[in-house]
Amino acid sequence: MSVQHDPSRRPAGRAALTNDVGRFESLVREAVDDGWDLAEEVPPLRTEVTEEVPRSVITRNQSPDVPFDRSINPYRGCEHGCIYCFARPTHAYLGLSPGLDFETKLVARPDAPRVLEVELRRKSYRCDVIAIGTNTDAYQPIEKERRVMRGILEVLQRFRHPVGIATKGVLVERDIDILGEMGQAGLTRVGLSITTLQDDISRRMEPRVPSPKRRLQAIERLAKVGIPVRVMISPIVPGLTDHEIEGIVSAARDAGAVAASMIPLRLPAEVSQLWQDWLAEHYPERMGRVMSKLRDMHGGKDYDSEWGKRMRGQGIWADLLQHRFARAVKEAGLHGELPPLRTDLFEVPLARGDQLALF
Repeated sequence: MSVQHDPSRRPAGRAALTNDVGRFESLVREAVDDGWDLAEEVPPLRTEVTEEVPRSVITRNQSPDVPFDRSINPYRGCEHGCIYCFARPTHAYLGLSPGLDFETKLVARPDAPRVLEVELRRKSYRCDVIAIGTNTDAYQPIEKERRVMRGILEVLQRFRHPVGIATKGVLVERDIDILGEMGQAGLTRVGLSITTLQDDISRRMEPRVPSPKRRLQAIERLAKVGIPVRVMISPIVPGLTDHEIEGIVSAARDAGAVAASMIPLRLPAEVSQLWQDWLAEHYPERMGRVMSKLRDMHGGKDYDSEWGKRMRGQGIWADLLQHRFARAVKEAGLHGELPPLRTDLFEVPLARGDQLALF
C-alpha cells in the first residue's frame, strides 16, 4: 500500500516519499489526516545509527551476473538515499521499510575489521577478489565518523589482499594513501558511479550524493596516484538520463578513468513503487515514456529477475543502449574489462604475540 504524500511535508534531503512497511510484515501503516492536525513545518528527518557485531563479514554469492564470489558490507542501509537503489528491499529483512527507513535507519558494523582478520587467517581461506560497495555504499556520509571502511582497508593492505570498490562517495579520497599503494601493486581498483551530469536530476534522484562535478574530481584525484578507476553509468534511466551516455563516458575519460561499465535501471520488489511514486512527483510528464521503455526491456514487466537479463534487459531498447554504450567506450579509448587483480601477493602476516614476531 502506498501512502499519499503531501509535497509540503516531504522530509528535506530525502528521496523516498513514503515509509511503507516491508513485504514480510503482517500489518501495514497508513497516514490519515483527521482534520485535527495544525499546519506546521516538518522537522528534519534525522539519521539514526545502530550497531551490530557480525559473526562473519565476508558474504558469498554464486550469481553468474557478477565477476566476484565474495563481498563485504560495512553498513546496512545507505544515507545517500538514491531512490533507484536495488538494495532497498534488503531493509525488509530487518523489519524496516525500504523507503525512508533505508535512508535514515542505518546499521554500522564497527567490529568488521577484527572479524575480517579472523576470517583471513583461517587455514581454509583461499584468496580471491573481495568486492565492497556492491550492496550499500561503504563511503556514505557516516563513514567519515565511523571509519569502518578505513579499518577494513587497513586489514586488506596488511594481508596484500585484492579488493574492488564501487562507490558514489568522494570520501574515498581520504583513503588514497592505502588505495594508491595497493593500486600500483595491482591489488585494487575503484568504480565511481555517475548517473547523470545534470545537477538538478542528481539532487532529486540521489539527494545525499556528491554532485556529478565533484565525483569527476574524485576520479581525477584517484587516477593521479595510480589507482585504476572505472566510471559506472549505473543506472541508466531510459527516457530520463539515457541521452547522457556519451557525455558521461567522455567526461570520465577526460578526468582519468581507464574503463567504463553500465547497467540499466532495475526495479526489484519494493523499489518499483518507490520509483514510480518519485517519478510521478518529480517528472510526471516523463512517467509514461520512462515506464514504457523499462517494461519493453523486461518482457512487459517492471523488472525481470532472471539471471542474464536482470542487469542487461532484453529487446530493442536494451540492445540500443548496449550498442550506444559500446560505441562510446570505443571512441573514448576506454576499456570494457580490466586485467584481473593480483591474488598471488596474498600473505598472512604474523599476528601480535606470534613467536617469530620476537625476532
